[in-house]
This record gives sequence, C-alpha cells and structure tokens, in this order.
Amino acid sequence: MGDRTPVLIGAGQFTYRGEPATSPSPTALLKIAAERAAADAGIGAAGLAAMDALAVVGFTIDAPGSRRGMIPHANNPPLNLARRLGASPRWSVYSEMGGNTPQYLINTLAERIAKGETDLALAVGCEFLGSAMKRATRGLSFDDWKADEPEDLPEPQRIGDPRPGVTPYEARHGLDRPINIYPLFENALRARDKRSIPDHQRRMAELFSRFSQVAATNPEAWFPVARTAEEIATVSEKNRMIGFPYPKLMNAIMDVDQSAAVLIASEAKARELGVPEDRWVYLHGCADAADLWHPLDRQDFHSSPAMRRTGQKALEMAGIGLDRIDLIDLYSCFPVAVEIGAEELGLALDDPRGLTVTGGLPYAGGPGNNYVMHSVAAMAARLRERPGAYGLITGNGWYLTKQSTGVYSTRRPDRPFEREDPAILQREIDSLPHPEIIERPEGRAVIETYTVVHKREGPFLGVIVGRDEAGRRFAANTPSDEALLSAMETSEQVGRPGTVRPGPDGINIFTPD
Repeated sequence: MGDRTPVLIGAGQFTYRGEPATSPSPTALLKIAAERAAADAGIGAAGLAAMDALAVVGFTIDAPGSRRGMIPHANNPPLNLARRLGASPRWSVYSEMGGNTPQYLINTLAERIAKGETDLALAVGCEFLGSAMKRATRGLSFDDWKADEPEDLPEPQRIGDPRPGVTPYEARHGLDRPINIYPLFENALRARDKRSIPDHQRRMAELFSRFSQVAATNPEAWFPVARTAEEIATVSEKNRMIGFPYPKLMNAIMDVDQSAAVLIASEAKARELGVPEDRWVYLHGCADAADLWHPLDRQDFHSSPAMRRTGQKALEMAGIGLDRIDLIDLYSCFPVAVEIGAEELGLALDDPRGLTVTGGLPYAGGPGNNYVMHSVAAMAARLRERPGAYGLITGNGWYLTKQSTGVYSTRRPDRPFEREDPAILQREIDSLPHPEIIERPEGRAVIETYTVVHKREGPFLGVIVGRDEAGRRFAANTPSDEALLSAMETSEQVGRPGTVRPGPDGINIFTPD
C-alpha cells in the first residue's frame, strides 16, 4: 500500500460555557479546536503550521437567506485561520451548507492524500450562534470579534453543492426550515407503520432518552443531562411544541458555541511528524450521495435510498459487514433521521451497541453544519480505547438530502484507499422514479403527510403534502383554524380526504372533509 494511506492523527473539541460578552470569535473557536487536534497528535504549533491542506466547514450564518450582516465574521474563514496559525496551505476550501459536510470533507481530504496531492490536512468547523445571538439581542458589543474577523479578504474557494434545499414553491408553503420539514417525514413514518400518535411519541422519546444518557457522560456536550422519556415527550412551558410531533427536546439545538477539528496525514507524514502509531485511526470506507434533491421529489417520506446506498458502499469499501461494527453514531437532528437511518442500514433502534457516541444534536450540540466533526473526534477517542474495533458514522445535510458515511478503525487497512467517484452512486439515485408535481392543484385530494407549525403562543400553520386524484403531489396549507390545527395533532391525518384549491397569493389551501 505504500506510505500514501491516509490516517487520522489528531482530533480536538471545544465547548465555550462562559459569558457571551467575552465569548471567542469564530476564528478563535476554530483555532482552539485546531490546536487541540495538534496537541492530541503531539505535533505542536510547528507541526500544525506545516499543513498543506485546510478545509473549514461553512458557518450556519452563511446559509442562503441568513442575516450574516448582523454577526461579524471573516468572509474567508480558511485564509483568516491559516494566518492565525502561521500556515500557508496550498489547497484551502470553505464548504457549502449541510450536516454531512465534515464527513464529506474528511472523505475528500483522505482521497487527496491517497493520490499524493496532500500530505497533512486540517478539517475544522465551529458554530457560535449561542453567544452571537445573545450579544445581538442584548445589545452587547462585537468590537472584539471585529478585530479578529476581517471582511476584506479575497473570496474563498467553495466546496460542496451550493443549491438551495427547497424550491420557491416549497418555501411558499412552509417547507423552508428543518423544523417544518422533518416532521413531514416523521408523520409519514408513523402512518406507514400504523402506530398510534401516543405510541409513536413514546417511541421517539425512549430513543432520544438513550441519546441524552450518552450526552450526560460527554464532557463536551452542550446539555450533559440525562432526560427521561416522559420528560422528552411531555409538552410543557419549557418543552413547547415546535413542529408536530416534535416538542423542543426532540429538536437539534442551534444556539451553541462549539468547535471541533481533525488532522489527517499520509502514513509517511505521520511518521515524519513523530505521531505514535497508537494515535492513528484509519478511514476504511466512505461514500457520499444525495437523495432526489427537493423534498417533493422524493419517492416517499419514510425512506432514504442515499442513506442506504452510502452505508452499503462504505462497508463494501471497508471490506466488512454491519456485524463487524462495534461503535455507531447516526446523525440525529430529529428522531426521524435516526429512525430512517437505522432502518436503511439494518439497525434496530435499541441495538445494544447504541446509536451515538456523543449524545446527538439535541443534547451534545454542534449542529448547523459541524456536528459530525464532533462525532468523528469522539469516535476516534473511543476507537483508540478499543484497538481493532470498527466505528460507523453518518452525516446528513438539508432535509434527509445529502448523505456522507465513514467507517473507521485503528486497524491498518489491508487494501489501498480508493474512494469511488461519488458521481457513480449519484447517477444511480438520480435515475429513481418519483411522483409528478403539480403547483396549482384543484379538486379532490388526500393528505400524504403533514405537520402543524407552532409559535410560542400555539399552533398557527398547517403544512400539507398531498396527492390529487391523478396521483400528482402538491404542497398546501390548511385554513388557519385553531380547532382544526389542534385536531390534527390528536388524530391521524395521513390519508384524510379533502379539497384543494390554489389561492391568489400562490399558496394552495387544502380543506379536510
């Protein structure tokens, strides 16, 4: 195999719990995680400065439509970080949006190393909305951040798919935010399984209670608190409903101050740097693909061909079966991401191996785009404790859209690292059949899936995905009737008939019988 085999040599995490007025700037958060990864590898500042590739995960505030102007940050995070570290990487990139991004970047960097294009690479990301939003809402100064975050740098090279996650048609009807879209998948899954609403709420809560128990043992978790299933499922003032069927404790926590980084090197470079081999963790298998891009184009709302196929491809590349996996971290922004991910991979929700090594996005934190960097860092530490064991990590971006998978172990691979071109798998998925979409439906129709969106004051919007009599799929809202919205949360709506009509404002209205 030679000395080009890529190996993860260091990983670092940081969680800031102090006052927002003195919180680290975005670049400072990145720098802390990078320095911790270097310390973990034992290469110090000089070794870190020798990196020849740098990949920074895109900040959530750089997502399309975000209010980036209110929060100062460098317009070229990789260049700003490299300068702070005294590094001059030949290749540096800033990613597009997506929770799959950290694993995707690691897959890409490992391929560059195997091809001889890179010797030492840093993948790093952070999220800082926790302190940033508090500073903004409390009128606190950002002067310290501005001094650390120049905005006159040349634009960075971007990596990843820049397309918005939804169409304007979907967005007009409320399919424009994760908290509105993931419930559509959850309600469809419950209806497919013919499970009652109370039974399904209990099932989700029991799943995430187990996640919270792992978070309680994670020193970097944002909420290191073990919660009971009853606490997670019960709607209260502190656990209000967000988008039915998810109360707050079933939602990823966005407002965090966390960073994580991993260092990847060729075996030759790792030896040159003097990194002990008991620190080495190999990427044995990986794969990347996206489901049909827009939510309304999906075959259904209870499966993910991309999750299934990237999992299969990564295991095939690693040359092992699922039975050889010892540690697992499934992406967990909402319960349905875990439920569908487990089903597509062939895992039970109560698998004795557990489905997280961090505690998941609602409790460990790190969401936005950088959660998986934390799961890779946590997985590396666990695998070092269990030499020869295998770990499986999944990353999910947009709306069960972009999927990236990695299989890791301290065991040295017995084959060269050869990543299959993701375009091959993508062509397979893109060729799958999908329903016809009608943007201005009229007449009789049935609900395919739905959710009820809440404000603090209560329910205010019913979002429907339906099928007309010709089987064409459409998006719609319900009348804003409080009694109707409340009833939609107590009895199954999937399959309910009604009438749909286009409105003059471009928003379809579905009125149940």
